[in-house]
Amino acid sequence: QVQLVESGGGLVQAGGSLRLSCAASGGTFSRYVMGWFRQAPGKEREFVAAITWSAGRTYYGDSVKGRFTISRDNAKNTLYLQMNRLKPEDTAVYYCAADPAPPRYEVPRDYDYWGQGTQVTVSS
Repeated sequence: QVQLVESGGGLVQAGGSLRLSCAASGGTFSRYVMGWFRQAPGKEREFVAAITWSAGRTYYGDSVKGRFTISRDNAKNTLYLQMNRLKPEDTAVYYCAADPAPPRYEVPRDYDYWGQGTQVTVSS
């Protein structure tokens, strides 16, 4: 069973950048598809990005395409999300998630393991 801990959130002005990290332990990191999701107050959890086991493929939600980049370092058991050109509507709690083989990369309930989340706030 894998444990996930996110870090790197904070307050940033619109147009700025942040890089989130998700440290994994307790499992073989390279055996998991990894995803980033976010949830704003009063809204459903939203798919942000996903990356396959060896980083061969990446997937992005429409609202972040061209601005966010997901990556992973299997040697360091760490997942990353580089967020550029941030907008106030990107404000949310960001979660990383892991699953050996999620049937649908963009569906939160298809992931078995979750971190506690890190807050990202973008001011206008």
